[in-house]
Amino acid sequence: MALAQQTGILGRKRAAHLLRRITFGPNKSDIDIFTNYSVADALDNLFQDTTMPDPPLDLKTNATWVNAPSTTANSSDSPLQEYFKGWWLKQMLGQDIAAADRIPFMVRERILFFLHTHLTTVQATVGNSRALYFQNVLLRTFALDGSKPAEINLKELTKKISVDNAMLVLLDGRLNVKGDPNENYGRELIELYSLGKGLTGYTAPSGTQGDYIYYTETDVRAAALVLSGWDLDTTFANIDPDTLIPRGKVKANNVGQATQHDNTTKQFSARFGSATISPDPALLNGGLPTEASMIDEISQLIDLIYSQPECPKNICRKIYRFFVYHDIDQSLDDTIITDLAATFVSNGYKIEPVIRELLGSQHFYDMMDTLADNDKFGAIIKSPLEIITETLNFFEHKLPDYTSQLDDFYKTTATLFGYMKSMNMDFMNPIDVAGFDAYHQYPLYNRAWISTNSLNRRYDFIFLCMTTENMMPGEIRIDLYTYMKLRFPTVAADPDAFIRELVTYLFPLSEETTEITTDRLNYFKLQFFLLGEALPQGPLAFWTFSWANGDSIPASKTDARGMLQDLLNAILQSPEFQLH
Repeated sequence: MALAQQTGILGRKRAAHLLRRITFGPNKSDIDIFTNYSVADALDNLFQDTTMPDPPLDLKTNATWVNAPSTTANSSDSPLQEYFKGWWLKQMLGQDIAAADRIPFMVRERILFFLHTHLTTVQATVGNSRALYFQNVLLRTFALDGSKPAEINLKELTKKISVDNAMLVLLDGRLNVKGDPNENYGRELIELYSLGKGLTGYTAPSGTQGDYIYYTETDVRAAALVLSGWDLDTTFANIDPDTLIPRGKVKANNVGQATQHDNTTKQFSARFGSATISPDPALLNGGLPTEASMIDEISQLIDLIYSQPECPKNICRKIYRFFVYHDIDQSLDDTIITDLAATFVSNGYKIEPVIRELLGSQHFYDMMDTLADNDKFGAIIKSPLEIITETLNFFEHKLPDYTSQLDDFYKTTATLFGYMKSMNMDFMNPIDVAGFDAYHQYPLYNRAWISTNSLNRRYDFIFLCMTTENMMPGEIRIDLYTYMKLRFPTVAADPDAFIRELVTYLFPLSEETTEITTDRLNYFKLQFFLLGEALPQGPLAFWTFSWANGDSIPASKTDARGMLQDLLNAILQSPEFQLH
């Protein structure tokens, strides 16, 4: 049975909640537009495919390097990897995208990032900018799959990623050869990327060594044999005919016979119904394997894994944890997750219909209705990436122009990645192949982002963004005065109304929470009035005069800006803003 769908107009709080979960940060105008949409119309506006971005540029040549081997004219690969990451951050922020396309563009990037957390990579291990880029393009191609041909779906992506160059390096697929199988990728394919080990915290171990409830060591070994014989293609010239994206190559002789692939019949355990996978004789060359026969075996393997009922449920748990909340008990697993898994299967293993159903469901919005009885709404700790993107996007801060100020652009993105690392997120460099702990590690999950040190670094980022003084190249400085004059020109004159208005856009407020408490209001107002507290006219008169005259009196603009900095520091450093 499909989840019951929410009806009616979103309203501001629901619109803000939806957009924070499905993009990398809405601005005030985005929230205002979606406020007046029905849930169905909102989802239709969110899930639209948009133009693929142009590839990244090398600072040294001001041209892309990804479509041809690097030359001495290019930067070395280490900075090229950082340029690729800076380019991806630009896409996440929706920078330089036409207003009508910006939100759908960010939705694709958000789903792309989900796929990145699911089919994880580690930059330091892969160590190749082109491999990282082409894997990113592969994920982006499959991110918005709802309106695309039937063959664009997560099951097919799992097949493609199995011979992706970056994945062949990350999990030692290139070392997996006949007679000496390497099981790393086969193991993670089953355990991390598809089948899993059941509902964490509720699935009891089998008690039999090598048996993981839904698969066994026998299945890992059989999968490894299926996947044997592939190699990294350092030229990126071997093109997948379906996606037109480079993939790995087979270890073959000069007549196309794969010399390092195990060509035997692979036997799986009773957990897989004692299935077997054999090479297709019609695809062999002189009885020996070929690239075509190896691709066919991988296809048989992924089809076999996805046919297990637990596989769709495991993937839908990941989707739920990423977009809603990490806590899934047996009851929720038997209802919501089971419904989502049915949608996943009936839609040909496409993830967009699952995400749409979840974000349009009564279940998703019910959490907002009874905040006092619900500890799931507004309880996900934002990742360092989200702290940065949501701050920059809400205040509509533009990074330096990507074409005319490329040096400044890359200095700025390097600074932002430095902030992320200090907050406990070394972007694209999780400590293991399962990805960042926040997305998978039971029972900690998103609490893994927070330590005493990383929390202070979050506050440091906010503080430095909110000041316009002593700006160095690559640093972020948000002009709050100019922004507030643009987006809150009237209400800002009344501090109480101004603060209440701001937090409805910035905080996760439930439907029953019409506004912040008086105590919270007074706390924020106290911070707001710090600059004018000792003046004889009093802080309210000081603010009123400074705000009204800032455009004509430079000193008043400075004073108003300083008060806004104090206020926004307090709001954005609050626990409420750290959550969504």
